[in-house]
Amino acid sequence: MDIKERIDKTRLPQHVAIIMDGNGRWAKERGKLRVFGHKNGVAAVRDTVEGAVEIGISYLTLYAFSTENWNRPKLEVSALMELLVKTINKETKTLMENGVKLHAIGNLDQLPAKCCDQLHETMQKTADNTNCTLTLALSYSARWEITEAARQLALQVQSGEITPNDIDENRFAQQLSTRGMPDPELMIRTSGEQRISNYLLWQLAYAELYFTDKLWPEFRRTDLFEALLAYQQRERRFGLTSEQLSK
Repeated sequence: MDIKERIDKTRLPQHVAIIMDGNGRWAKERGKLRVFGHKNGVAAVRDTVEGAVEIGISYLTLYAFSTENWNRPKLEVSALMELLVKTINKETKTLMENGVKLHAIGNLDQLPAKCCDQLHETMQKTADNTNCTLTLALSYSARWEITEAARQLALQVQSGEITPNDIDENRFAQQLSTRGMPDPELMIRTSGEQRISNYLLWQLAYAELYFTDKLWPEFRRTDLFEALLAYQQRERRFGLTSEQLSK
């Protein structure tokens, strides 16, 4: 039986988050510059997004560029930003054909103006699409996000808009950049590394973690389907016992 046919579509996670890792190592194995790996990673993004739409995933969030990545060699960062602009522009047609809405989270003010302009243009063009919401985490750090949320709440308390007693988990979550989305139930990381790397720390509190040795440029929709199948074989208890769940 095909792996896709083995997936129970009634028990899919609404939201899948992915750390796309391994572009540099993939390029190095081939004697190429790291940017060669980033360019080949675009095909993995396209196939994964199409696979998510095909199987019925409503939200897909990709860790594209962290705040720590700004510390990489300037040549690599510059090439990444240029690649980002070209890719978003080129893939807009694919997003429209698949009914995918583009969204972005992170400290977007740090991005070059050309990147921001292309990003916002594509987000506007795809705003009415409903098959899947594709979120790119760009210049993103979970600690930055949580700090910003705390700062916004502090300002609301200072202005008298709310009191400290008004702050609970729901109000805090509304200050995060993912407000309006369900938390990811599944987080996938490629390349064999087994870390969260400052990614969606609040939102991943109860996510199932799936690690694969595949380097990101090699990842395809069948790998996504394998991760979904593994997810469905796990028992999600949320602090309860197995016996409580079976009642």
